[in-house]
Amino acid sequence: MGGVGLARATILRIHLERCLAALLGVFLLYPSAEAAAEVSQAASHLSGYLKIDTVNPPGNESRGVAYLAGILDEHGIAYSTGESAPGRGNLWARLEGGDKPGLVLLHHIDVVPADLAYWDFDPLSGEIRDGYIYGRGALDTKGLGIVQLEAFIALKESGQALNRDVWLIATADEEAGGAFGAGWMIENHPEVFSDVGFLLNEGGGVQKFGEEMAVMVEATQKVPLWLRLRSVGRPGHGSAPQVETSVTRLVRAAHRIAETQFEPRLVPTVKAMFQGLAPLQAEPLAQAFADPGSAIQDEEFMLALQFETPELNALFRNTCSVTRLEGSAKINVVPSEAYAELDCRLLPDQDPEAFILELGRIISDEAVTIERIMGFTPAVSSTDTGLFEAIEATSADFLPGSHVVPSVSGGFTDSHFFRDMGIVSYGYAPFVLESVERRGIHGNNERISVENMDRGSLIMTSLLERFTVD
Repeated sequence: MGGVGLARATILRIHLERCLAALLGVFLLYPSAEAAAEVSQAASHLSGYLKIDTVNPPGNESRGVAYLAGILDEHGIAYSTGESAPGRGNLWARLEGGDKPGLVLLHHIDVVPADLAYWDFDPLSGEIRDGYIYGRGALDTKGLGIVQLEAFIALKESGQALNRDVWLIATADEEAGGAFGAGWMIENHPEVFSDVGFLLNEGGGVQKFGEEMAVMVEATQKVPLWLRLRSVGRPGHGSAPQVETSVTRLVRAAHRIAETQFEPRLVPTVKAMFQGLAPLQAEPLAQAFADPGSAIQDEEFMLALQFETPELNALFRNTCSVTRLEGSAKINVVPSEAYAELDCRLLPDQDPEAFILELGRIISDEAVTIERIMGFTPAVSSTDTGLFEAIEATSADFLPGSHVVPSVSGGFTDSHFFRDMGIVSYGYAPFVLESVERRGIHGNNERISVENMDRGSLIMTSLLERFTVD
């Protein structure tokens, strides 16, 4: 039986045993989105998950742990939990298998804040309407977490012998760097990862290019380097402007950095990504993607790319965004010190210390110092693996004609923790998203379709069976 048929049979048999005949209709007949929303277990689980307030800060991920634990309890699956700090919960569960290197399904429980004034729905409502489930975290990453959970449960209840351990892990704090989540897990529970060789996490997805699709599998990331600028000067009263103050120095330094376009250059992983996408582009983009080394020398092309798709432009250069400013506590006081924070993202081969020295030369002011807040190491996961082959085969089953493309993420995820340990880690989400939907990530009206949740559960189940069942 092929991957599609095996995954479908597994899920349908499980739900038939639970006497949910209506769900059989969803998977085999695919009725209207409204009807699917009424009966879909994946949509129902996600709706409930989105109602759990795990906004970080402060996180309160233990609430999410309790919700996931309740679902695992219903299916008789053992799990462990642990708090890295009060309320900062993490969960891990294992399906035991053979002695091949284990596989981890990872997602994070915390979500970023949302401004209700700019949403059409309560961000914590989990409302299902017109075939979509709305809520903060629907895409980042509670939706992926529920799809992983559905596949994990289906694999367990299929009764098939596994050739390796399969872990389901839900962590805290990814949105703030992961110290209370993935980082804490590695430090305090290294036994979980002692026999793990592979990990699936956020960072990928299926992009549509006209009638064609690209399954983007994230294999590496730009390296985050978060910095704080500190400027000093003579304090005074706002009614008596000085020639130069901590604030004027800071504004000048921040402006110089914001106006700097770092030299574009091509690293191998980015080259492979663009060449993989080239067949899906119309001219003249197809030619530029096929030969990105020449394209990045064209200033007009790079400017157009930055206007149209700044996330792609950023893959060709180091970048810094000025994101926070802090000065006086009172409007009429010139402060002794002023601060700015920078979100810098470096190409994987960039030496961070050399980059900080370059920023110092750009600022050119001894009264402005640079402090490192956070930085990670670069790491790349090989795509010459059985797991990547399984992703390709599963994509061919469910998304015929799609192109599986290794990709580079301009953002960062918890995968870097595990790549540093030698664990092959891919960003992979079996969701076909329109561009308007992708804008919901950290944006307004974040949502995912019921169809994506149901199809994603099938795809993830098929992938797990293909990779973990001989």
